[in-house]
This record gives sequence, structure tokens and C-alpha cells, in this order.
Amino acid sequence: MTTLHLADGRTLEYLVAGPADGTPLVLHNGTPSAAILFAPMVAGAARHGLRVVAYSRPGYAGSSPQPGRTVAAVAADVAALLDELGADRFLTLGWSGGGPHALASAALLPDRCLGAATVAGVAPYGAEGLDWSAGMGAENLAEFAAAVAGPGPLTDYLTGEAPGLAEVRAEEVAAALGDLVSEVDRKALTDEFAEYTAAAFRAAVSGGIAGWRDDDLAFVQDWGFDLDAVTAPVSVWQGAEDRMVPFTHGRWLADRLAGATAHLLPAEGHLSLMLGAFDDIVAELAARIA
Repeated sequence: MTTLHLADGRTLEYLVAGPADGTPLVLHNGTPSAAILFAPMVAGAARHGLRVVAYSRPGYAGSSPQPGRTVAAVAADVAALLDELGADRFLTLGWSGGGPHALASAALLPDRCLGAATVAGVAPYGAEGLDWSAGMGAENLAEFAAAVAGPGPLTDYLTGEAPGLAEVRAEEVAAALGDLVSEVDRKALTDEFAEYTAAAFRAAVSGGIAGWRDDDLAFVQDWGFDLDAVTAPVSVWQGAEDRMVPFTHGRWLADRLAGATAHLLPAEGHLSLMLGAFDDIVAELAARIA
């Protein structure tokens, strides 16, 4: 793990893996999560000449909190991280709660971003033509109701949920997610992927709930940028068996992002999509380099 000291006094922890001369693939992990690498994904990215860059958003694990941050605030951190790595150009991939942050990076760093992918990524709260919470599992309905109610209710809610993730083991992940996992996602939570998921949850709450809380609050407020500002090629990946981020979010994003390439897959869920389609996702991203 490496620590980047930012101009505003905060620190940002990050990991880099893959070919030293590879184009950076900036990964924006889900909510809650932190800078954890999944070896098969690193290997998959490397096969396409990409260097994986994973970081912990503010308030997660070893990254300093940034209270009141918007989704758009991520762009400055990504720019600082790229500068630290000496990289002029990058690709970006956001999974779940990372989806909006990938789109923000593309929108606000247009001269550097070659392409973006949102994988099971959430759409803007209150978006016209979208019933935002329809199809979510019970746990997400409760969590986002607390987020809409404000920082106090959300803090209380997440404080009660965090202990269940702080020591979660691979064999316990499906049960911990409860109503959020469809059958196809339950089947995906085996062996190494379950270990990775459990480790990501444990790391996410290792320093408290600040990152998780600030993610949720950012999602239900104005993101701080316009989707029309995304000029880089974008791929939208979404599964119909997703109970964390419903299928309608992916369809809405695909319709609203100009020129987006849509991969709306009827048999995939939230976890199975990332696990099973990762090679195809990074292959399409890598093709943007040319």
C-alpha cells in the first residue's frame, strides 16, 4: 500500500499492479470498499496491457475523510494520483458505487480520459424517468432511506451495520448481504472471489464509517457534474438479476450517456457480472487506447 499526500493536507492510499509501462486503469470500487486487488482481475487487465490502479476513496481505510464531498470531488484526487504516477492518459472502470466516480473522472478530466466503463453503476438520485429504488433489496432500501433523511440518521444506521462487516469471512458474505444477493450472485460468491469480497468489506470499515457515509450522501445529492460532459467513449454494463443496483439504472444510463455502448445482460447479477465479464470489459476499454 502506498500513501499519496495531497495538496489540501489529506492522504490517499492506493495500490498499483501490472505492467509498469501499461496504460493506467483506475478502478473505482463499490460502496463500501477500499483499495483491495483481486489477482485474476489484475492478470486480466495485464493481458490487455493495462496497469491497475486501485485507491481508497476519502474516509475509507487509510484515506483521510473529506466531509461533504460530492461525486465530482473524485476527479481532483484521480488527477493527483495520475500525476504521481507520471501518467498523462488513463482508462477508468467503476463498479457499483464506483460507477458515478468513473463517470465523474471521465467528465472532469476530458483531456486525459480515453474511455470509461460503469459496471452495475448507480444512476443519479431523483433522475427523471427513473424509479430509483424500485427493485432494490431490503437492505439498500433501508440504507438509502437513511441517507435521504440526512447525516444523523445515516450515521446511526451505518454504525449499526458496520460491525457485521468488520469481521465478515468469505463463507459469511452471502448471508451478510441478505436480500441484496440474487441466486446468480450467491453462486458467484465462492472460493477466491468470496475471499476478495470479504476482505474488501473488512477494509472498508477498518477506519470507521466515514467513507461509507459520505459515499451514500454524495449519491443522493447533486453529483456536481453533468452527464453531458462525458465525452470519452463509455460502456454501460448491467445485469437484470441485480438486487443492489437495479437493471433500470443501467438502462437509464445507457439512454442518457451520448454514444454509450450498452451491455444489458439478462442473466447476470451485481457480483456475477463483474466476475464473469471482467475480461470483456477491459478488452473493450483497452481498444479505446488506439
